Amino acid sequence: MSAYGIIALASRPVDLLPPTSWDLPQPAPGKPAAPFRRLALHHLRLDNARALPGPSLLDYTHRIFAAEIEAGRTYPQEAGSPRDDDGAYTYTRAAFEAYFWAADVIVAVGNDAADRGGGDDNQVQAQVGTGDLLEASRAGRSWEDALVGFYYVKPNYPGRSSHICNAGFIIPPAHRDFGYGKTLGKSYLHYGPSLGYKASVFNLVYANNTGSLRIWDSLGFTRAGLIPRAGRLRRADGSGEEWVDSVIYYRSFVDEEEWARPIDR
Repeated sequence: MSAYGIIALASRPVDLLPPTSWDLPQPAPGKPAAPFRRLALHHLRLDNARALPGPSLLDYTHRIFAAEIEAGRTYPQEAGSPRDDDGAYTYTRAAFEAYFWAADVIVAVGNDAADRGGGDDNQVQAQVGTGDLLEASRAGRSWEDALVGFYYVKPNYPGRSSHICNAGFIIPPAHRDFGYGKTLGKSYLHYGPSLGYKASVFNLVYANNTGSLRIWDSLGFTRAGLIPRAGRLRRADGSGEEWVDSVIYYRSFVDEEEWARPIDR
């Protein structure tokens, strides 16, 4: 629950958005080349994820997110009650589904398929098909091998401000340092407005998360504010916790002329 209570979802497309395909850029100097040439992005909701055959996508994404919460350096949530006799804590599956899968989720599958449509890493190429294409993209691989990232999109505020969305991104540790985060950030500029939102706000991008700061700065997001000591985060060297500032980011998905038009509900 947020400071505004439970935020009801704004009106949204009934059907899932079609998958899109994104070319990966050449690696930056000093960075390793990605093992994939492209990413296939698929739009899901909780009921669709539950219906997928084979090993559970929900189990895997929960495990990755729970580990991120345990690390205590990027998201504000903390783990819940002890789960076993050794006193270990966990972020529960129920809490994960209620938070991360509350609305729309985009999953990114690495793909080595040859280019079928041309274009560079900034171009979105729509594909025709249904959610079954996710299994085709996975091509029998485990989620650990195929899924290189995922993010949610949902309203940041209720009611009269529900046209502004928020998103939360995760790259599994085994798939980091290949530039997938920047590509997912670019895809958000497609999926956010496609889901009916007019703008985006990121409430807490901690100042220690330099990779995220670089991505949002490079994609035209505005640093709308700074919250001093916004997070009590774990130190990278494991020597306890520290207070960390947080940046608030904003970006409009529409041009100024759109904001000036009469509001048609």
